[in-house]
Amino acid sequence: MIVEATRRSPLADYSDRFAPLSRASNGSLEVLEIPFLTQINLRADPSEASIMESVRQRLGIDLPVLPNTVASAGDRSALWLGPDEWLIVAPPGQAAAIEQSTGKALAASGSVVDVSANRTTIRLEGSAACELLAFGCAIDLHPLAFGPARCAQTMLAKAQVIIQQTEATPRFYLYVRASFASYLADWLLDAADAL
Repeated sequence: MIVEATRRSPLADYSDRFAPLSRASNGSLEVLEIPFLTQINLRADPSEASIMESVRQRLGIDLPVLPNTVASAGDRSALWLGPDEWLIVAPPGQAAAIEQSTGKALAASGSVVDVSANRTTIRLEGSAACELLAFGCAIDLHPLAFGPARCAQTMLAKAQVIIQQTEATPRFYLYVRASFASYLADWLLDAADAL
């Protein structure tokens, strides 16, 4: 007998727990996992104009150079993580193509690493999303300080996350390590009870 491996997301068992939260909050809060997003860590020297242009042509995105900003084009985003580091996020299944094309653009002047299996993504949205995040996050998420096309690396309830705001509604993507995903999901569910 041949047994096939089945891909399973870190929060596969949570969809049934997240759904009642949205109903109970009358739509002011929705939590769900977006599993298996392509996530590529890209390192390059932003002062090398020819490399940045080559990466832009291959990705279709100008890599952001302002701290904690996000550039998006189509279904891809580039999150600024540091002066020479970005997280490229795309739909599932694009890792090999992105690695190959950006690797050619960088030659020996940077690095491209598929980190897709490292994190899962939790989408948190609704009018109560900022209030919920404020229970466990020190970052000021007020619209005047943080808004769409912004990101930050921070701690949320003792779990390291990357927070990206994708829409003004507000809608956030929380990129969390797979090993902390269930801890963070449980924390979000518990904290939502206090709203």
